[in-house]
Amino acid sequence: MRELVRPRRLAPGARVAVVAPSGPVPEERLQAGLDVLRGWDLDPVVAPHVLDRHGTLPYLAGADADRAADFQAAWCDPAVDAVLCARGGYGVQRMVDLLDWEALRAAGPKVLVGFSDVTALHEAFAARLGLVTLHGPMAAGIDFVKNARAQDHLKATLFAPETVRAIGSGGRALVPGRARGVLFGGCLSLLAAELGTPHARRSAQGGLLCLEDVGEEPYRLDRCLTQLLRAGALDGVRGVLLGSWEGCEPYERVRALLAERLGGLGVPVAEEFGFGHCAGALTIPFGVAARLDAAAGTLTLDEPALR
Repeated sequence: MRELVRPRRLAPGARVAVVAPSGPVPEERLQAGLDVLRGWDLDPVVAPHVLDRHGTLPYLAGADADRAADFQAAWCDPAVDAVLCARGGYGVQRMVDLLDWEALRAAGPKVLVGFSDVTALHEAFAARLGLVTLHGPMAAGIDFVKNARAQDHLKATLFAPETVRAIGSGGRALVPGRARGVLFGGCLSLLAAELGTPHARRSAQGGLLCLEDVGEEPYRLDRCLTQLLRAGALDGVRGVLLGSWEGCEPYERVRALLAERLGGLGVPVAEEFGFGHCAGALTIPFGVAARLDAAAGTLTLDEPALR
């Protein structure tokens, strides 16, 4: 696994496009998120179909083709410096193969921000474009709108990434040790669902794997982890960072599962690292090399997330 190309940081006045590649977006939260972005002296523009609802599938923010067209147009607009996903849910896997990857590559490096269902885009951007992407709060998410820590960490990553090279969460070691590798990962169930697709990562060799999920019972998490292990998708991984497991409780059961399934990898594993579906979620740059100290609960980036 190699380090990926880092997009440029944002500056005051930068134009950022808000898109909805997954689930339907609450209008009030979207407007609140836009106010936050304007407060950062950014110029947010909303894609045409962000507030759409699919006619027969209410868990989708409009038709697949429209969601893909919004994303494509935003990324290929030379006036746009970053693309922020409005929310997760489900739907990226239905639209990602409709994107014109040659056109996206020609548009050049830009910032992409999102998490949860956006895991499928993180994987595709790494595999197809070789770009660093940001696993962080989304523009119409509750955490983005209401949590100061989540806002501050994302803002610093976007505008002054050299100030957040050391990411400490107060986490603890599930398996002690230190490791260096390239950050990747996301939502566990999405990573398992990506196996066998055109955008699936071919190897975890040399990587630091970030995992989190929401609303999954322990046996389902077990199934996803076992699928990744059986497929060889975690072979060669150098370390694991575990984020939040909201709605997957009781956590002690989840913790026992994670220790049992990941302990056999023989690499450091740090838990409760503060990213994902949790209050005050930290922003993690995928595609950047970093050093993990599981016992100290720290992650130190080799270089800033953005140029």
